[in-house]
Amino acid sequence: MGPNGSGKSTLAYALAGHPAYEITGGDILMDGESVLDMGADERAQRGLFLAFQYPHAVPGVTVASFLRSAVNAVRKAKAGGEDDPVKIPEFRKDLTAAMEMLKVPKEMSSRYLNDGFSGGEKKRVEILQMAMLKPRVAVLDETDSGLDIDALRIVAGGVKQLVGADMGALVITHYQRILEYITPDFVHVFVDGRIVEEGGPELAQKLEAEGYEAFTPAAAGGVE
Repeated sequence: MGPNGSGKSTLAYALAGHPAYEITGGDILMDGESVLDMGADERAQRGLFLAFQYPHAVPGVTVASFLRSAVNAVRKAKAGGEDDPVKIPEFRKDLTAAMEMLKVPKEMSSRYLNDGFSGGEKKRVEILQMAMLKPRVAVLDETDSGLDIDALRIVAGGVKQLVGADMGALVITHYQRILEYITPDFVHVFVDGRIVEEGGPELAQKLEAEGYEAFTPAAAGGVE
């Protein structure tokens, strides 16, 4: 959690391997292995997932086609580079189950990815991708932004169902409202590119009541 401009989305993009960002210090480890020299696709195949704050539209590529290609890429990586395409009946069964869980209309699978989608539809499809790819770690960059109460409940409920022993999540948000549906194990306050405070769910409630002013450099007498 952190104010606008604190670097939360930059952190998310850097973790995912966005080519516009250069890591100048530190490391990113997954299961003890550095991913710094891996491209975004390799990191995704290793189990790192990024749900965008503003998902892009991909005209000409249907949701179902996109998801099947992504699932096959992950399966190939897990098979050590050998082709291991998911069989169509299996894919359709998994996709139908995931769409029902997230209350995504069946006809949306034949629409072009995010093309003409509402904000809520885009966010549901992001979580649908997460459900189909089953990553090790999902980074959710302000998935709650722009959602009405009903859409927020559905998206948060989907995240809650998916996260567990085999999948962790880093949820990036401004507000405490998504935490009414998802109980975090840890809350980190991010200001000026640094974690300045850590705690449990009660820290999010404190931020909601008092804001971020207490953690700004001016309030702290200067944060280096």
